[in-house]
Amino acid sequence: MKLFVTGGAGFIGSNFVRHILGANPQDTVLNFDLLTYAGDRSSLSDIERDYPDRYAFIQGDIADANFIEKLFATHLPDVVVNFAAESHNSRAVLDPSKFVQTNIVGTQVLLEGARRAGIGRFHHISTCEVYGDLPLDARQSFREDSPYRPRTPYNASKAAADHLVRAYHETFGLPTTISNSSNNYGPYQFPEKVIPLFITNALRDLPLPIYRHSENRREWIHVDDHCRALALILERGRPGDTYNVGTGEELSIEELADAVLAELRKPQGLKTYVDDRPGHDRRYLLDHSKIQSELGWTPQVQVREGLAATVRWYRDHRVWWESKVWSRDLDESAWARLT
Repeated sequence: MKLFVTGGAGFIGSNFVRHILGANPQDTVLNFDLLTYAGDRSSLSDIERDYPDRYAFIQGDIADANFIEKLFATHLPDVVVNFAAESHNSRAVLDPSKFVQTNIVGTQVLLEGARRAGIGRFHHISTCEVYGDLPLDARQSFREDSPYRPRTPYNASKAAADHLVRAYHETFGLPTTISNSSNNYGPYQFPEKVIPLFITNALRDLPLPIYRHSENRREWIHVDDHCRALALILERGRPGDTYNVGTGEELSIEELADAVLAELRKPQGLKTYVDDRPGHDRRYLLDHSKIQSELGWTPQVQVREGLAATVRWYRDHRVWWESKVWSRDLDESAWARLT
C-alpha cells in the first residue's frame, strides 16, 4: 500500500509513519509536511536512514491545490491519511485565521484532490473536542453520533473539516473514514502541549503553569495505541464511518502535574496557578465501544505506565526538545489583553 501522509513530521504523524513502516514491510510512505514550528524532520531521521526505498519526504502546504494535484498524479497513492492541522487551543484563541486556513481550507483541498485522482481511501484524523465538553460529574460519554458543539476556534475548525469529509463521501462517493481521538501523549510531542510542557519545565526546575480550574479532566491515550487504531481503521474500517478512539482513563490537570513531579522527584512547589484561557473545556470522554466491537481494537498502554515512560523519554532526549523550548513563542496570558 502506498500512503500519502500529511503532517507526518508532527507528533502523531511521525509516530504513525514509524508504526506503519515497522509493521507493514510492503507499505511505502510519502510524508508531506509544511514544517511549521511544530513539525520536525529530525523526528524521523532514523526512518529516512533505515527505509530509503520505502519513505520519502516532500515539504509543502495542504492548501496549495495545484501542488496537491501534481503530487497525486505523480505518486498515485492508494491512501491519504490527513494529520496536518493547527492544533493548539491557546494559539487558536490568539489567531483563529490560521486554523481556518489549514484545518478547513487545507482539508477541502486534499479532499478535492483525492476525488479528482480517484484515491481509494481518505482517512481524516480529528479530535474528541468537536463534541464540546462534559460536566465533571456527568455519567455519559461522547458517541460517534453525538451532536457537535465546538467551543473554541480550534474545535470549530476541526468540526468543520469533519463535516467536509462526510460531505465528500455522501456527495461524491469518496471513500472516507474519520477518527476522533482523546488527548494523545508520548514521544516527539512539541513542548507547548501540557504533558511535555510539564515534563520539560520540571526537568529545568521551572514552574508548571496550571489553569485555576485544575480539576478539569482529560481522557488520555498513548500515541502508540492511537497508531494501532488508525492502522486497523485503514485495514478494516467501513467507508463513510467515524470511529472514536479512547481509553476511558482520565486524569485531571492537577493529577497530571503531580504524576510528572513524582516521577522526576521534583517538589510540589513547582506548581503555579494561572488564569484559564477562554473556552477552557471541563472534560472530554469518548465511548470507544464501536472500534472495540467492530475492529477488535483495545488500548494496551495504561496511562500511569505510559506517562512514566514518556517522562523518561524526554529526560533522555534533551537534544530533541531543548531548542524547541527556547523557540516557543506562545504567551499564555495574551488573551487577557484581547478585550
